[in-house]
Amino acid sequence: MFQTVVFPVVYGFVIFMAGMKVMEAALGKWAGPLLSAFLQKATASPLKGLLFSTGITAVLQSSTAVTVITMGLVNAGLLTYERTLGIILGSNIGTCLTTELIGLQIGRIALPLLTVSLVVWAAAVIFSESSPPGIRRIQHLMMPVQFLSLAIAGFALVMLGIRVMQKIGPALEQSGLFGWFLDRAADSVWWGIAAGAVLTALMHSSAAVIGLAIALASSGTLPVDVGIAIVLGANVGTCVTAVLASIGSSASGRFVAWTHVVLNVGGALVFMPLIPQLHWAVSAITGSEGAQIAHAQTLFNVISSLAALPLCYLPIWKKAAHA
Repeated sequence: MFQTVVFPVVYGFVIFMAGMKVMEAALGKWAGPLLSAFLQKATASPLKGLLFSTGITAVLQSSTAVTVITMGLVNAGLLTYERTLGIILGSNIGTCLTTELIGLQIGRIALPLLTVSLVVWAAAVIFSESSPPGIRRIQHLMMPVQFLSLAIAGFALVMLGIRVMQKIGPALEQSGLFGWFLDRAADSVWWGIAAGAVLTALMHSSAAVIGLAIALASSGTLPVDVGIAIVLGANVGTCVTAVLASIGSSASGRFVAWTHVVLNVGGALVFMPLIPQLHWAVSAITGSEGAQIAHAQTLFNVISSLAALPLCYLPIWKKAAHA
């Protein structure tokens, strides 16, 4: 149990936190007027932040990555707390593409990305140091390259740490924990929500848990309404990564993490009694049980985010992060 569960969790968490700190430091050093101006424009309003985050999350295929990057930007002083509200909502929408393309996970390229970024960083340092002292233009151009490559390396470490922690999945499956939860989830949606939350928290991947639910529903072994409950629980369990990333963060960084928790938990609680209606809606779209679960996640996240969007315009948020 230690080698297959405890060690991967601890080892992965150390890599995760190291990546967070490297990324924060590099982003802080790299932040020039152009980056600051772009971020300010892209997050000028919660709606713009939502649209920006939806696109970025869809490209990165990971709401976890977007949440971690957002916290890094806040800790680096590039974003204020109130400007992150739309980003959080948008990440929940953008991540729905991950479920539709369940086989693609950005964590797979973490190691190559780390290698390439470190090679670029080393090359930029060598090129800058070996350039003639009089050519300050070259040294000036190399500094942003160094910091950007370090920021990418930090991000790669974060995703690598998550991937290491995800390796406990087979051990959990062999231990019978998956089967234990799913057997009970077949009888009660409450157990379905608990299964989604706990398994996602342990594996640090809502996509993996929802993908499992889709596979079981497609084979006819899992009722669709229970699969939808697992989706709601997975959205709660995915908040664990943000909470872990908030350790050692600034006050605004912690607000970002806990806002993510409140929004996801609140959305799950609101939709819990509406699971039959959500099931009816997705069944009207497609007859495939697996696709119904994927569509249910999309409807849940889109409706929840759009419903919460007006709240992001309240002036109280500007004061909350500094309280």
